[in-house]
Amino acid sequence: MKTTRFATIDPQHVTDEALQPFARMLAAGKTVAFPTETVYGLGADATNPRALAAIFEAKGRPSDNPLIVHVAAMEDVAPLVKTVTPLARKLMAHFWPGPLTIILEKSPAVPDMVTAGLDTVALRMPAHPLARRLIALAGVPVAAPSANQSGRPSPTRGSHVVKDLEGRVDAIIDGGPCEVGLESTVVDATGSFPVILRPGGITREMLLMVVDHVAVDPALTKKDFGGGESVTAPRSPGMKYTHYAPKAPLILARSVQPAATTTEAAHVLITLALRHQKNEAAIGILCTDETAAILAEMPEAAKPPLLVVKSLGSTHRPEEMAANLFLRLREFDETPVSLIIAEALADNALGFALMNRLVKAAGNQWEEA
Repeated sequence: MKTTRFATIDPQHVTDEALQPFARMLAAGKTVAFPTETVYGLGADATNPRALAAIFEAKGRPSDNPLIVHVAAMEDVAPLVKTVTPLARKLMAHFWPGPLTIILEKSPAVPDMVTAGLDTVALRMPAHPLARRLIALAGVPVAAPSANQSGRPSPTRGSHVVKDLEGRVDAIIDGGPCEVGLESTVVDATGSFPVILRPGGITREMLLMVVDHVAVDPALTKKDFGGGESVTAPRSPGMKYTHYAPKAPLILARSVQPAATTTEAAHVLITLALRHQKNEAAIGILCTDETAAILAEMPEAAKPPLLVVKSLGSTHRPEEMAANLFLRLREFDETPVSLIIAEALADNALGFALMNRLVKAAGNQWEEA
């Protein structure tokens, strides 16, 4: 077990003096967890195989799951890739720094351990001021998957990282809550148009404001939103394995479709909760503000006696729901529920990314009312 160094740093008042000790740790091959605008990342020198191995060991991460390399400036990209395609340049100009990861053909400088043996590398420039300055001070590209135990909900608070990785990593920087709350969108930019491999904070609609055509990986267009496990080598993080799972089993209510009214959605969730109610075990419901309001108005006699309802936020504020998703799943871990039943969300725009995460968290388990 490692002795983990801790620090709390206000991202609005970042100083080099506060970050230098952690930058030196990264440069020396140590593992440092730090906040980004998406989720907390577990960083290590992307050119140091021993440091990379420490990431996989700390997380319990499968070795065939590629890592995203984070850079602090545009000039940091060229040494890591064979060429920066015109498409990639356009996407970088519009969306970097920000929650967009861009896949390009890798250069020999990138170890195979980063790419899981693929000939491409995933790159991102974070918008979070603490993350970018830390990487710049370290002077190395930083490979950083989410700072959690593999398969668990991604961390959006420093306390989440402490719970999962204390004693397993060299340092943890608590920089407060993550603004976006979902991992970055990953696009393949090796061709003439982007292909979305993992949906995230940059939506397809946002990409179409910059380019004429955006493709979506076929696995994501299936009914499971890419939530099923793939048997092929993943081209991007988040493609192959079950992710984001809370401790209690989670199922999605198949009959709760976007076309349904809020009242119908609430009744379907209650029907499933009553079906699964056993003894003294509580049932959890994860839903929108609108559905939660209907549930609150229902007579107590119509509901299971032990019901824990948590809301993601309003359907009118999808960014709020995204920021709350992993937080709510982790809150359920602190609540003794035997099952979590989640409301299906509209799969347009940011809802597409939310459904991708929910289906993976549920292990693609749906149930009809």
